[in-house]
Amino acid sequence: MLLTDPHAELALDAELVTLACDRHRGIGGDGLIRAVRSEAIPEGRAVLDAAPDAEWFMDYRNNDGSVAEMCGNGVRVFVHYLVQRGLAEVPEGDVLRIGTRAGVKTVARTDSGYAVDMGPWTFLDGEAARSRGSDAVVTAEGLKVPRPALSIGMGNPHTVVALAEGEKLDQLALHTAPVVRPEPADGTNVEFVVPGDGDDDGVGRVRMRVHERGVGETQSCGTGA
Repeated sequence: MLLTDPHAELALDAELVTLACDRHRGIGGDGLIRAVRSEAIPEGRAVLDAAPDAEWFMDYRNNDGSVAEMCGNGVRVFVHYLVQRGLAEVPEGDVLRIGTRAGVKTVARTDSGYAVDMGPWTFLDGEAARSRGSDAVVTAEGLKVPRPALSIGMGNPHTVVALAEGEKLDQLALHTAPVVRPEPADGTNVEFVVPGDGDDDGVGRVRMRVHERGVGETQSCGTGA
């Protein structure tokens, strides 16, 4: 869901967002994105100090009303929304800089849509990741035993579990949130991945299912991918 509130006049409390995103009683959606001018909210003004041209801020809330840093698919939808509403101009081949709680994201207009520079990734626990190859253990419905996982920051937190077989991926019941120990302070998205069939073009493939923090299982996750 997207809405325009240039001067941050709407009180978007968690209860309102949750009701609006409810797929039975509300409009329905994985989350809500508010288009607000960066100068109108504290997080946006902080972005303007580093990027004065980031006029618009993507104020993103999860389905459960919790505040999130950003959304990889959502930021591309956000730019298209701004263009469609006449709030920004982005000719093909040009870029637009957007403020988010994960910093400035640069979105390019391409001949087929939009592409976003996610920025550099980081380890959430670099010492454990480098010494052990994992920094967490994940328990999920459909897995007989807990699995080691690696937590990665893409502006928002992700915990990735590698599985050996597609059958195990299919058996997961992700309507129940996986349990991550230790859990990052602000929670985490959890991805389960298996190697996919490769093609002769030399490009690797993986299959992924994702349980998004504050949402549940979703069909796609840009930062998670």
